[in-house]
Amino acid sequence: MTSSIHRAGRSREVGLSLPATRQARTASRVAAPLLPIMAVVFVAFLVIGVAMPVLPLHVHNGLGLGTFVVGLVAGSQFAASLISRPWAGHYADTSGAKRGVIVGLAAAAAAGLLYLLSLGFTGAPLTSVAILFLGRGLLGAAESFIITAAVSWGLALVDIGSAGKVIAWIGSAMFAAFAIGAPVGSALYAAYGFAAIAVATAAAPLVTVLLVVPLQPIAPVQHARFSFAEVVSAVWIPGLGSALGSVGFGAVTTFVALLFAKRGWDNGWLAYSAYAVAFVLARVFFSHLADAIGGARVALVCALIEAAGQALIWLAARPELALAGAALTGFGFSLVYPGFGLEAVRRVPAQSRGLAMGAYTAFLDLAQGVASPALGLIATSARLNGVFLASTVTVLGAAVVAAWLMTHPATGGSPQ
Repeated sequence: MTSSIHRAGRSREVGLSLPATRQARTASRVAAPLLPIMAVVFVAFLVIGVAMPVLPLHVHNGLGLGTFVVGLVAGSQFAASLISRPWAGHYADTSGAKRGVIVGLAAAAAAGLLYLLSLGFTGAPLTSVAILFLGRGLLGAAESFIITAAVSWGLALVDIGSAGKVIAWIGSAMFAAFAIGAPVGSALYAAYGFAAIAVATAAAPLVTVLLVVPLQPIAPVQHARFSFAEVVSAVWIPGLGSALGSVGFGAVTTFVALLFAKRGWDNGWLAYSAYAVAFVLARVFFSHLADAIGGARVALVCALIEAAGQALIWLAARPELALAGAALTGFGFSLVYPGFGLEAVRRVPAQSRGLAMGAYTAFLDLAQGVASPALGLIATSARLNGVFLASTVTVLGAAVVAAWLMTHPATGGSPQ
C-alpha cells in the first residue's frame, strides 16, 4: 500500500512537472521571436513617456497657458490615434507590419522636429502651442501605426494559441517604456529644458529603425471585409465601459504632474512610474483572470479599484497618498481594458474579432480625446484636485456598465 502511494505521488509529481515544462518551452518559443518586436515598441514608446510628465509643465508654466489648453494639447494625441487607427490597421495588413512600424517611427521623428520648431515661437505662445498641437497629433498617429503593426507582426510570428501572450507582453513593453521614460524626461527637462525632450523625440525613433531593418518581414494578409456598423452595434456597451474606465488613465497622465507642482511636492514623475509599474505587474500576474472568471466580473472589481485610486489622489494631503492612488489607478485600469475587451469579442462572430477589437479600442481613443480637454475645463473652474473627483465618478460609471454586462451575458456570436 505504501509503495502504491509513493508511486501515485511520483506520478502526480511527473504529471505536474510535465505541463510546467511544456509551459516553459511554450513561453520560450513565444519570447524568442517577440523580443525584437518588444524592444522596438519599448524604444518607440520611450519618446511618449519622456514627454508625459513635462508637457503639461511646458505648456502651463513655460508658455503661460491655462489648464484647458494643457488638456487640449494632451488630448490631440488620442484624437489622432482614433482617426488613424483604421488606416494603420489597413496599412499593416496590405503593406506589411514591418513597413507599418517604420512609417510610425518616421512620423514620431517628425513629431520631435515639430516640438523643436515650436520652441522658436515661445514669444508667441499661441503659435508655439499650435505647432506643438500638430506635433502631438502626428505623434498620436505614429503611436497608432507602431503599436497596431507591432501587435500584428507579433501575432503572425507565433501560433494562434499564444495570441494573449503577444498582446500582454507587447503592452507590457509599452508601459515599461512609460515607467522609465517619465523619470528620464523629468531629468532631461530639469537639466536642459523642453529642447532636450524635442531632440529625444526626434532621435530615438530614428535609432529604433536600426532595430527594425534587420528583422524578417511578414507577408501582407488580406482580410475579408465585414460591416463596421454591425460590429460597433455589438461592442458599444463594452466599449463604453472601457471608455469610462480610461478617464482615470487620462487624469493621471495629464494632470498629476501639475497637482504635484501645485502642492509643492517633488518628483511628480514618480506618479507616472507608480502607475506604469502597477499596470505591468497586474498584466503579468493576473491577465488570466478574465478567461477564468469572466471579463465583466474582472472589469467590475478592477473599475472599483481604479476609482478608489482616483479618489485617493483627490483626497491626498501627502505625496505618498497620491503615489498610492496612481498605483491603484494603474492596477485597476490594466485589467479593466482586457475585461471589457473579452466581453466585446464574445459578442461578435469569430471571423469579425479583429474588427471588433479595432472598434472597441476606438472607444478608448475617443474617450481620451474628449476627456483630457473636459478635465482641463474642470481644472480651470475648480481646484486642480477636482479633476480627480470627476474622474472617480466617471470610472464608477464603468463599474455600472460591468455590472450590467454581468446580468446580460453574451448569448450569441453575431451582432445584434
